[in-house]
Amino acid sequence: MGGCRFRNPQSTIRNWWGGAVRLDDFRQLVERLVQQVPAAYLDGVVVVEVSPKTLPHPRRGDVYTLGECIPLEWSGSGADLQSRVVLYHGSFAALARLGEFDWRAEAWETLTHELRHHLEWRAQLSRLEAYDWAAEENFKRHEGQPFDPLFYRSGESVEDGVWKVDDDLFVALEDSGTRGTEIEIPWHGRAYRVAVPPVEPTTALFLVLDGLRDPPPGDAVVVLKPAHGLRDLLRRAPDPVQLVARVMPLDV
Repeated sequence: MGGCRFRNPQSTIRNWWGGAVRLDDFRQLVERLVQQVPAAYLDGVVVVEVSPKTLPHPRRGDVYTLGECIPLEWSGSGADLQSRVVLYHGSFAALARLGEFDWRAEAWETLTHELRHHLEWRAQLSRLEAYDWAAEENFKRHEGQPFDPLFYRSGESVEDGVWKVDDDLFVALEDSGTRGTEIEIPWHGRAYRVAVPPVEPTTALFLVLDGLRDPPPGDAVVVLKPAHGLRDLLRRAPDPVQLVARVMPLDV
């Protein structure tokens, strides 16, 4: 689920460690930091783990997701929510290569940030239920089954027009006569060209991008929202169409 912590190299810290920190060393660092957290803040947190993944921001080339709190299960009021907190070593390493970076300070800030989200979500059952539904619809999408064309909007909002569900990122664009043409899209600080199939304009079109230089761990999906008129209010919306779209970088 959401609660992602993003960071870019513009927010520098005075006391910093230069160079890289190995994955195993970073895991040990995080384990030591967890021991410093009061037990009450860890209630319901099943595990705090380090992942080797790198999670690039879908638009900005100098921004990465450092951590995430993922709900596992809950019942009743949500007060018994269990969560998994993940810190992404690949994202830490990518930022460290860009400039001044204090691994310990950033790890502590990310850890406490995600634990705060865990505590906040215990009081927001409706938000958890909405995300759970989005995850189920996203599973249907992966399996090639019919899915709700707006499910991604119940995922984690990354920024205006961008959502995250599990490891997949969704960028929603207004469709202004782009069917059957080529459009330019930004991804992690680079520009790409992609051909839009001539699909009926009243149908939501999900383009799974192939060929990105900095892909997310899951799918990068551009959603072209359907064009609607007054007649469309009186009839059932067609099922969304999903296709794999090969992208061409424009800054070769």
